[in-house]
Amino acid sequence: MHADASIVRKGGGSRLRMAAWMSGVAGLAVVIAAGAHLGDIEHFVRLLRALAPAWLLLACALQAGTYLGVAGSWRSGLLHCGVRPPFATLLSLALQKLFVDQTLPSGGMSGTAFLVTALARRGIAPAAYLATLLADLLTHYGAYLLAAGVGVILLWFEHALRPWMLGVALLFSLVVLAIPVAVLALRRMGHRAPAWIKRAPGIAPLVEAFADAPLTLLRRPRVIAVMAALNCLVIVLDALTLWAMLHALGQPVAFHIVLPSFVMALMVAMLGPIPMGLGTFEATCVAALVLQHVPIEAALAGTLLLRGWTTWLPMLPGLVLVRRELRHPSRKQLHGVAGGRPTHG
Repeated sequence: MHADASIVRKGGGSRLRMAAWMSGVAGLAVVIAAGAHLGDIEHFVRLLRALAPAWLLLACALQAGTYLGVAGSWRSGLLHCGVRPPFATLLSLALQKLFVDQTLPSGGMSGTAFLVTALARRGIAPAAYLATLLADLLTHYGAYLLAAGVGVILLWFEHALRPWMLGVALLFSLVVLAIPVAVLALRRMGHRAPAWIKRAPGIAPLVEAFADAPLTLLRRPRVIAVMAALNCLVIVLDALTLWAMLHALGQPVAFHIVLPSFVMALMVAMLGPIPMGLGTFEATCVAALVLQHVPIEAALAGTLLLRGWTTWLPMLPGLVLVRRELRHPSRKQLHGVAGGRPTHG
């Protein structure tokens, strides 16, 4: 019933994945070159030289808050199920899940499969971690759906909404709705799920696991509300990181302009097959900011700084932690896990 940890080992050397990475790197290079061509390169350099350290420290604090939010969502569900894992362990797993989701893009499903395995290794009862992950998955995509709606409304108020943005938001909403519905449908089908679904990369490890996932937490409105609020908070903190980066560059851009720009870029990155949304995220975020009258030099510099803080900096520790996790596939880390059997009902 446990997800196979080979989900992280597979595909890294495949030609298709290598082509996706190369496409992403090429796309990012094009975005940077286009921004330098359309803007003033000297102004761009001056902005970077005048970076305010206090705002960069604030960005670090905001990013730390995102991991606290993710770990807090999991902990709230596990606590209700009678399990008390060390919060430091959940923080580590939050960083590992980010790494897996970034390198194996599958709408967050690859990271969830990895997390199923990681929690099982720590001796947590399957009913507890499966109920928690099912609730977190649903509230996670609910937060994305809410963010998409808010982003479209804010862009419309700023007269910056374009047809392609509306199309992206519509497609994203359909996908975000389809994933939880598919997970619940697979749970209902249980072990009778079609063979081709069980062979699907990224989803296959979850089919067997979620077939036995209890609906315990879905019947607890207060727990769901807490998990949903924390998942929404993570999106807001990421957007605030972009807001802090623009202020660090001396551009006091209002948050109601930054939020929809970040959300639109997030949607495009999640819909695409390119790892980490390389190139697509940057192009979309810069375009949305420029449409709202942010100078292109500041928009590009702020977006690149955001990506450095949210994506590139966590990659090395994430890789180290994931490799350490996979190096001991059979260990049971029971220490620090209090509460014996999870509650049911």
